[in-house]
Amino acid sequence: MAYQDVLYNTALRILNDDDQAADATQEAFLSAFRALNFLPGRLLRAWLLRTVTNACYDELRRKKRRPTTPLEPETADGEEVESPSWLADPHATPEESLDQAELEHAVQHCLQNLARGISRRWWFWPTSRGWITRKSPLPFTKPLGTVKSRLARARLRLRACLQGFRELLPSAFRLEEESNL
Repeated sequence: MAYQDVLYNTALRILNDDDQAADATQEAFLSAFRALNFLPGRLLRAWLLRTVTNACYDELRRKKRRPTTPLEPETADGEEVESPSWLADPHATPEESLDQAELEHAVQHCLQNLARGISRRWWFWPTSRGWITRKSPLPFTKPLGTVKSRLARARLRLRACLQGFRELLPSAFRLEEESNL
């Protein structure tokens, strides 16, 4: 064990990693033990240094061929990142998917109920093309004021219907009445 510190320091300078340097040093000593009958006595230190250097080069080649990404990467100042962004699933969770499907079903339900009371074209035509103005071409013969008032009533009915599904709505779209209940 006379050469242990020298071999470890050599491996550490090459690999820049404590654990890998310890592994390379151990590999050099295991190689020396296996070749104990063939080792030249006078050149033992040089032979061990060459063995540890070769073990380090093998490790560097292995890392280059198969690069790895740690599951808990470190920041620039050496602290572990709790939940790395690359590890997060970009898709919605099953619960979020279910909530989204229920909300879509509720909106479709309210739109179907809305369509029973007014012509569907009053709702879908202007809202699918943005706000209507005096210069917007209207596919119906009603005056612009009538179209806008019917749209306003349709929006109020839709809002009232969706409040029946308030637990599905995002908090920004819930009415203040809920806090008074």
